[in-house]
Amino acid sequence: MRRRDFLRGGAMLAAGVGAGYQIDPTLLTARELAASSRRRVGDPFFRELAMLALDSARGAGATYADVRISSNRNQFVSTRERRVTGLNDSETFGFGVRVITNGTWGFAASRDLTREEVQRVAQQAVAQARSGAFARLRPLELAPTPAYPEAEWTAPVEVDPFDIPIEDKVALLLQANEAALSVDGARFVNSFMTFLRQEKFFASSEGTVCDQTLYRAWPTMNITAVAPDRSDFQTRQSTDIAPLAAGYEHITGNDLPGNAVRWAEEAVAKLSATPVEPGQYDLVLLPTHLWLTLHESIAHPTELDRIRGYEANYAGTSFIFPAEDYLGKFRYGGEFMNVMGERSSANGLSSVGWDDEGVKPDDFLIVKDGVLNDLQTTREQAPWLADWYASQGEEVRSHGCSYAQSWSNIQFQRMPNINLLPNPERDVGLDELIGGIERGILIDGHGSFSIDQQRFNAQFGGQVFWEIRDGKRAGMLKDVAYQIRTPEFWNSMDLIAGESEYWVGGSFFDGKGQPSQSNAVSHGSVPARYRGVNVINTGRSA
Repeated sequence: MRRRDFLRGGAMLAAGVGAGYQIDPTLLTARELAASSRRRVGDPFFRELAMLALDSARGAGATYADVRISSNRNQFVSTRERRVTGLNDSETFGFGVRVITNGTWGFAASRDLTREEVQRVAQQAVAQARSGAFARLRPLELAPTPAYPEAEWTAPVEVDPFDIPIEDKVALLLQANEAALSVDGARFVNSFMTFLRQEKFFASSEGTVCDQTLYRAWPTMNITAVAPDRSDFQTRQSTDIAPLAAGYEHITGNDLPGNAVRWAEEAVAKLSATPVEPGQYDLVLLPTHLWLTLHESIAHPTELDRIRGYEANYAGTSFIFPAEDYLGKFRYGGEFMNVMGERSSANGLSSVGWDDEGVKPDDFLIVKDGVLNDLQTTREQAPWLADWYASQGEEVRSHGCSYAQSWSNIQFQRMPNINLLPNPERDVGLDELIGGIERGILIDGHGSFSIDQQRFNAQFGGQVFWEIRDGKRAGMLKDVAYQIRTPEFWNSMDLIAGESEYWVGGSFFDGKGQPSQSNAVSHGSVPARYRGVNVINTGRSA
């Protein structure tokens, strides 16, 4: 089979899968299936179903109920060297009903979008809540939130990625692969693009009705260079192109073929780089790297469910325990350090108009002037911090951190976009950070990492490492990783760059929960300088 024929066949298959929702035909009549396949979230028919679910839940005894009808379309295109290795285009569509009965949560979901089924599922959710009430320690209390009866929000995208033919995406990836392989020493290259369009219709028994559309897009490459004598190999990932809540313009605007040459050249250069000598170094961490350290050592430890022990999957709980002993007292870093949680930035992966329990998220400072100031909350969690908010003269309200990856999952606390804000006093440039170092290392791009069960001790690698000598970049290093204890590390940060150096990284796949769910989150930051950090050589064996 010729490559062109394979691509055409793969595209037709993918398009065929993507054209219809994943609805079990045995659950629907032919008329209903035909009707559902033509409808989109937000259609008046689904509003009618949502109201029917809420009425059924209240009729069965629920004191609160919400319903989410959503569709998730995912597309993944992958290549290696000069061939296609994967095509997937899928869509899932259904609804979930969450209730409170006897002060206890209940949840049920179904892909059968009929009037009879939404009533049955709503009653099933109420029955589930009743059955779990025996284990309740105290009744659920929800922080108040205004009702939004006609809310709408759409992520600001220019080009819907699902309007672009798969053949065009494959052609661009193969062109980028060819550019990377044109560099002497570059032997292997993997590349992929992945996209998500998520449509959500939410309604609650408190009067909020919300219709939203979210997008995500991410291209990435991984290039491997091999030494001529095969004694070493080095890789370079495209970590300076982050996933964003954007359309296909994020792909076309980042010149994959052009950047592929640079990434390949850096992979080859790492082969002859100097292995790092272990020891204490001053570090300058670029935002392409720092977002991950921020994610693991600040963002995850300030999830309130993790702090309270309700979440321990994916690297444990949090050293911030009990929260009352840390809020307003724990010094994370210097007075210039401010870390904000938000879901309002234009291309933030966690940005929404309303969260998955109908709360309009606010911008809030998790670290204020270097001190722990607030935590990530949902409506259920915010009352846990009532005393702290009262002491600060603030109302008890959720920060809007509820999210579920799909209609079939119950919503729970997920991370908003969490950003290290620029220097509040002046626009410090990268050269000034480097200029203040006699012996140090600059790290560009995120790499491997490891962290303990309370997110207190950790180790981080990177993509490209530059030695700093007497305030200037010297040669390239390799096999670099640094080790931290979270409080000491952030308190060793003595200077951060200004607004002109701000850059947004993030994770397209951030796991949490049991059963696990995936979310996406962005982390903006600026280059930052740290003093006396322990660096190890990962290439040495014991």
